[in-house]
Amino acid sequence: MRVADEIAEKLNDAFSPRELDVVDDSASHAGHANAPEAGQSHFNVRIRADAFAGQSRIARHRAVHSAIGAELIGRIHALAIDADA
Repeated sequence: MRVADEIAEKLNDAFSPRELDVVDDSASHAGHANAPEAGQSHFNVRIRADAFAGQSRIARHRAVHSAIGAELIGRIHALAIDADA
């Protein structure tokens, strides 16, 4: 399974979002220091879910990281998160 699909599956399970976009942006970072040649390392996540209502930006980011899980986060070089209610 592609990393983007794994991220989407975990976020869907955790938050049942109204909107979710997971974009693999690895090609834009090819050749950069520490960017793996195989790609699947740089991602942009845009998520809208009721679960984020009343949470600070930091709390939303922590919730996304927690939902994705340490094992998968450890395989990602960069993760940009746009999370809101």
